[in-house]
Amino acid sequence: MNKIIKFFKKPKIGIIYILSYFKIFRLLPDKLFLKLKFKLMMNKKLNFDNVQTYNEKLQWLKLYDRKPEYTKLVDKYGVREYIAETIGSEYLIPLLGVWDSFEDIDFSKLPNKFVLKYTHDSGSVFVCKDKSKIDYEQLKKDSKKWLKRNYYWVHREWPYKNVKPRIVCEQFISDNDQTPDDYKVLCFNGKAKLIEVHMDRFANHKQDIYDIDWNKTDITQGYDEDSLYTIKEKPKEFDRMIELSEKLAQNKAHVRIDWFVVNDKLYFGEITFYDGSGYAPFDKEEHDYLIGSWINLD
Repeated sequence: MNKIIKFFKKPKIGIIYILSYFKIFRLLPDKLFLKLKFKLMMNKKLNFDNVQTYNEKLQWLKLYDRKPEYTKLVDKYGVREYIAETIGSEYLIPLLGVWDSFEDIDFSKLPNKFVLKYTHDSGSVFVCKDKSKIDYEQLKKDSKKWLKRNYYWVHREWPYKNVKPRIVCEQFISDNDQTPDDYKVLCFNGKAKLIEVHMDRFANHKQDIYDIDWNKTDITQGYDEDSLYTIKEKPKEFDRMIELSEKLAQNKAHVRIDWFVVNDKLYFGEITFYDGSGYAPFDKEEHDYLIGSWINLD
């Protein structure tokens, strides 16, 4: 009860937390849940019969675009087979192991640097840059918590509902202690239109958004418009990144394909169907409508 009172001191945060956390709210049908959460997060009524903005259309896609193969594509282990078959295994980050539980991991056999990901979740990542500094008890607690969580109930992103919870370990691919820049290619009905570039994600997170010709746009989502991290040259393998993104995006109304470029080599990151889960407001509302117009729901 004290926890509930504490959260209700900030009503908006408290209600969102309760909707996502307490199991009784799982009784709410997806449509009603999404309407409630959208109103709380975006301060705007969601009308599924007249979706126009980008964030609104992402909510619509959660409800009505439910192809069975999407479950495999968001599975951080299962998607590896799909990538190998579709564009080639050379774009996969080297795999060090996959386990059903934390206790199954033999850390003595892992290199000094590695990355743990959780197949069924979003945002649950452990980046190890020095194995001697791991707090194993805390990591064990975090892992057990993440393995128990069904991410579907948080935002009602349907593809995650039936992903098998597992821990995946991948090679740390940066050539230094910094995490590599993350290139997120937004595709609309099979065509790449925008590239989000995320930099320094675990410290001073910045984001720039470029068009397909590598011109920095004025589209922003809460980050400084004139980022000090603006990249002036296309990354190596940029054209190949766009080509492969569009190949992976075929027959999909909208999808985001993530990439890393390390030592001039292109690596696949993940596939996401709902950028920001449809709750990431744009600094200029006109951009929400513009990008939304690129999604053809027909």
